[in-house]
Amino acid sequence: MCDRPIGNEVSLKKTVVILMLSGMFMFLPGVQAVYSDDSPTLQTRSPDDEEYLEEDAPRITVADPLFELNQAVFEFNDKLYFWVLKPVAQGFRAVVPTPVRQCFRNFLHNLGSPIRIGNSLLQGKMDDMASEMCRLVYNTTFGVLGFWDPAKEYPHLNPPNKDFGQTLGRFGIGNGIYLVLPVIGPSTLRDVAGMAGDVVFTPTAFIDPAVVGWSLKIGESINDLSFRIGQYEELKDAAIIPYESFKDGYIQYRKQKIDQP
Repeated sequence: MCDRPIGNEVSLKKTVVILMLSGMFMFLPGVQAVYSDDSPTLQTRSPDDEEYLEEDAPRITVADPLFELNQAVFEFNDKLYFWVLKPVAQGFRAVVPTPVRQCFRNFLHNLGSPIRIGNSLLQGKMDDMASEMCRLVYNTTFGVLGFWDPAKEYPHLNPPNKDFGQTLGRFGIGNGIYLVLPVIGPSTLRDVAGMAGDVVFTPTAFIDPAVVGWSLKIGESINDLSFRIGQYEELKDAAIIPYESFKDGYIQYRKQKIDQP
């Protein structure tokens, strides 16, 4: 009778580790904050994310007491991207045709619907929750398990993506300190907690055997990066001080996500 709880605890710990490691291929949320496209696969991407930072938007700052450590991790992530992540994604893109990659992207976004539904509920956004539920049913049926995305043609079925870090912000919890995580990139103490919280709503976290869920998550991340090769370079080249630009871009983007109606 004791085997089941222990197994669940081990599985959950492993899942958290894999979710962190899979950030390798979603490289730098600061890049995601600036670039968006018409695919809603990742939690921080939706059509409303474009031009997230308006000139007249109030700006906020976050304490960075770990600056030296964060700077070192930033440099590590930069080299990791050019030496490992980019070549892997380029190879994946060369081998797998675009239509196949897009179908895989659609499927995994559909599979992640519980994250968006759960956080819509926690934020009290019942209309968005209903839209996400309708989108899930529509794409699962008419989109053949979500491999196609017919719901994208209907704006009311495409509410802004939501995550638990955003939910915590809506509850009034501050950013805490700024962090640059190895492999994952810019974050805050609140958003780190949010990543852990989203595991509760992540279906792949409870797949048995766990290796299947890990493979899907890592595959999703590699696949997503294959659509975004070159974006990190563009942002970095445009920045006078890349570290500060990524930090500011991430913080302002997350504020915009929290403040959206």
